[in-house]
Amino acid sequence: MVLAQYEMILGGAYRLHRPEDIEPFTALAAEAFPQLAARIRCFASDWLGRQFAQDNARIIDGEPQILLLEPGTGEAVEIPCDYTAFHKQELVEFPDAAVSYGFFQDWLASGGTVPDRVQCVGYRIPLYLGGADDLSNLALQDLAVYWTVCGQILAQIRDHAVGTVIGNVSIS
Repeated sequence: MVLAQYEMILGGAYRLHRPEDIEPFTALAAEAFPQLAARIRCFASDWLGRQFAQDNARIIDGEPQILLLEPGTGEAVEIPCDYTAFHKQELVEFPDAAVSYGFFQDWLASGGTVPDRVQCVGYRIPLYLGGADDLSNLALQDLAVYWTVCGQILAQIRDHAVGTVIGNVSIS
């Protein structure tokens, strides 16, 4: 199966970055996750704006493993496979785990649209600020803006203890 077909199979739930978009999106991810900056290279994103990156600190059989970077939760999740296995197995056999495909179908059924390559369906209120993980908290957004805003918020709350109440957040 050719990689370009995965977008068709998943109806836009997953897309590879164009070559010229890899560096800018990697830079945005590095800003949001500075502890990972020296080891990641983002190659794709999903409909929720999460980025998939090769993790050069986790090499198995000579291949970097995959990291899922989530701007709406502030989490980096290790996926135990390389680029090829991710595309040939994870996306095909486990689309729900890989790109929240069932949630994507719910979004579409509720009247949501498929984001284009520079958009995502991001959280209106990120989960780390108390937002709900449901359809009512989602909105179509510019992917780079979503990462920029989430990265700035994450930078400001990173050193706070878990459970710290954050208030008076404004975006202008």
